[in-house]
Amino acid sequence: MKEDEISRYLFDETPISDEDIHEAMREVSGYIDITTEDFRELYIKAYRHALKRLLSSTKAADIMTRDVVTAGLETPLTEVARAMGLRGISGVPVVDNGMRVLGVISEKDFLTHMDIKGAKNFMLIIAECLEGKGCLVVNMRKARAKDIMSSPAITVREDTPIIEISHIFTERKINRVPVVDKDKRLTGIVTRGDILRGLRRR
Repeated sequence: MKEDEISRYLFDETPISDEDIHEAMREVSGYIDITTEDFRELYIKAYRHALKRLLSSTKAADIMTRDVVTAGLETPLTEVARAMGLRGISGVPVVDNGMRVLGVISEKDFLTHMDIKGAKNFMLIIAECLEGKGCLVVNMRKARAKDIMSSPAITVREDTPIIEISHIFTERKINRVPVVDKDKRLTGIVTRGDILRGLRRR
């Protein structure tokens, strides 16, 4: 998730029209020697500077979800899948007894291990299962979180700026990152959605 992607998303939420610009200019007392195009360009540049400032000053702790669903190494995958489904989330950190993050399980991890003859998405896997072509889900019933988790986990600290987290999402092609304290213990999680919601609130 790059800065311009975030900027486009937030800016597109409230597009600015020529009428908006004229109304704003009428509210300013005195004469303004500026065209609507000049005003629009100035507004966009100012907006981008403000966004960069927010991305740099806002930290993981400011936007992270603190109530995190987790799994242990020995948690059955059936329980992991059910927890993710009930909470409507697409990934969970895998932690040890001291809440130190050991890995992460995402929907992608499930799909990768359920692959049937090259089926690379959920609906193709469902189709294969319904057609009785050797559904690999059956073989995963006794599997544990440790069997499919991605490890080592990519984590950030509570004071990590969200501009850095955005770069991690883009470079590592992930959608969430656990937040840990100085002792590597889980304190929260940040998703792409958390970043966008956090910026809209500020």
